[in-house]
Amino acid sequence: MNYLAHLHLGGDAPAQLLGSLYGDFVKGPLAGKWPADIEAAIRLHRRIDAFTDSHPLQSQARARFPVERRRYAGMLLDIFFDHCLALHWPSYSREPLPAFTARVYQVLAAEPALPERLALIAPRMAAQDWLGSYRDFAVLEQVLLGMQRRLSRPEGLQGAMHELERLYQPLLEDFHAFYPQLQAFVADELARNRAEGR
Repeated sequence: MNYLAHLHLGGDAPAQLLGSLYGDFVKGPLAGKWPADIEAAIRLHRRIDAFTDSHPLQSQARARFPVERRRYAGMLLDIFFDHCLALHWPSYSREPLPAFTARVYQVLAAEPALPERLALIAPRMAAQDWLGSYRDFAVLEQVLLGMQRRLSRPEGLQGAMHELERLYQPLLEDFHAFYPQLQAFVADELARNRAEGR
């Protein structure tokens, strides 16, 4: 799952929204560097990733890609599933997407101690509405170009946009089958955290 899905799933409180994003920027053990509620959200982010990576529907979706692309299939699914979520947002949330993304950007702008890399991109994320822009499939091409710049083997994503176009319908069906199961998993995790006082 990518930024939008993690933010949607991780809870509505400001600390939960922050931790949902921090999970992509904070690595290694959590040793009290962040407030407890943010660290709980980072741990939830990691459990979401583990659940997603090991789920049979994810394996099925990854297997749709050519063998030579499988190494990158997880990354491609992350961004494609954010597109599916943004495009079909009313099916999964009562809060309108523009209101949700505005709330996220406000929380980020109000936090003075973001992780270093997130602090660099957060103003751009808000100014360019990265989260809402995922509704537009064509935006994924720009996202892929950004990913290529960060890869040691950028050629691995050459032609990936054409594959996403070709696989659009079956991958969309995979998303609609998978996301409610992920929502149910997260609801159970959040309920368990509340019961344990986390």
